[in-house]
Amino acid sequence: MTEYIELCNNRPSQQDIETFLIADEQNGHYIWMNLGWQKGDRITGITVYVRIRDRKFWIEEDWTEDGIATDLVRAGVPKEDIVLAFHEPGMRPYTDFAVAS
Repeated sequence: MTEYIELCNNRPSQQDIETFLIADEQNGHYIWMNLGWQKGDRITGITVYVRIRDRKFWIEEDWTEDGIATDLVRAGVPKEDIVLAFHEPGMRPYTDFAVAS
């Protein structure tokens, strides 16, 4: 996620919005956060929130275009080790990813 943060912070259109990573490695929480101002409006929000729970990647929030799960798979993480937690549990069996732990 560090590469995404660097890309966002180097965009001229994002000069009043700070993008940063909050990492709690001890507890397995990783948050890509945005804070700032845009056209007089306060911007605050989570773009991506991934946590490691029961030895799986739980994607709690993902507002990226291609999805952080795609990057995890490209990095060699098996789909059965990724839970799309932003989908309600009843919908997870219809994805190509893990249902839960």
